[in-house]
Amino acid sequence: MLKPFSFRDDPQVPQFADGAPLAVMDADCAICSWGARMIHRLDRSGTVRICPIQTPLGAALLKHYGLEPTDPSSWLFIDKGIAHQDFEAVVYAARRFGGWGRLATVLLILPRPMRDWLYQRLARNRYAIFGRAEMCAIPDPSFQRRLLR
Repeated sequence: MLKPFSFRDDPQVPQFADGAPLAVMDADCAICSWGARMIHRLDRSGTVRICPIQTPLGAALLKHYGLEPTDPSSWLFIDKGIAHQDFEAVVYAARRFGGWGRLATVLLILPRPMRDWLYQRLARNRYAIFGRAEMCAIPDPSFQRRLLR
């Protein structure tokens, strides 16, 4: 596990305002676009930013955490400088938002190997199952202000 804010010491990661939580996800994936809309809806504080992996910052953050940006089956949720990945990131973010988001914690009853397997199956087949949708094309101005490009 890397130390909090380790990306600050990585010359490959562009500098960005890292004082607020950041979700790094695939901007072309319909399920990720839905997830971004849920973050926008559930994050009542309005502080969580969303960064597409297709951006230089998104790709650099994935590389920093040992993920392959050209194979975007993973996503990150970085909060207080600590990166949470994949299924654990989903549950962490949902818990953080509270309210209806807490329902995602029910999935923790599955053993971790099963959660990881399920996440990977969905992630690897997400375009075939859910299709594509352009997250950055969502017209809501308040949503657009959350995007780091």
